[in-house]
Amino acid sequence: MPPVDVAHISLWDLFWQAHFVVKAVIIGLMIASVWVWAIVIDKTILYARTRRQMDRFEQVFWSGESLEDLYRTLSSRPNHSMAALFVAAMREWKRTYEGGARSLTGLPHRIEKVMNVTIAREVERLERRLLVLATVGSAGPFIGLFGTVWGIMTSFQSIAASKNTSLAVVAPGIAEALFATAIGLVAAIPATIFYNKFTTQVNRLAQRLEGFADEFSAILSRQVDEKM
Repeated sequence: MPPVDVAHISLWDLFWQAHFVVKAVIIGLMIASVWVWAIVIDKTILYARTRRQMDRFEQVFWSGESLEDLYRTLSSRPNHSMAALFVAAMREWKRTYEGGARSLTGLPHRIEKVMNVTIAREVERLERRLLVLATVGSAGPFIGLFGTVWGIMTSFQSIAASKNTSLAVVAPGIAEALFATAIGLVAAIPATIFYNKFTTQVNRLAQRLEGFADEFSAILSRQVDEKM
């Protein structure tokens, strides 16, 4: 490792002079960091849109509009969140009545099962790629530490080869090594923060879906009792 002017070391110099293993670690962590921020932006937009969809659906649902009219409106297009729950439950309801079922005893149970499956699919959609944030948040510092250890080993080998322990020889190598850890933290800290934040938001959205499913199931159950 050639001597470097310690007072004028830039981040580019640290990367360019690093061992190829350290370079690979830094590049990998930078790609992971970009991926993390892409997921953060995507999930922020998705959860905000989902909350708006839920608010609009609840407003229409509790406005007193006929369930049949609302079903005809929603069943003609793809739906998510509460609208998907409503359409799934109403589809099962209509299949039972239009199919001429002799008994309605098992209908509430079937509707509950259909809505549970729909909730599971919606939660899976909301949680998609959150595992990437968890992985980067937990593994990023260790990957950066691996680059740091490798860089320090390379620095010590350079010191031994040059038989010179001056700051001009020691500092660049140590800085290159620590740079890998810094990049690992830059990738891991936002990933951990947003993973925790998004997990909380998914749980809240799931609770809203489950609450609506319970309320709608009770409404349909009363109608079944009236028809029996």
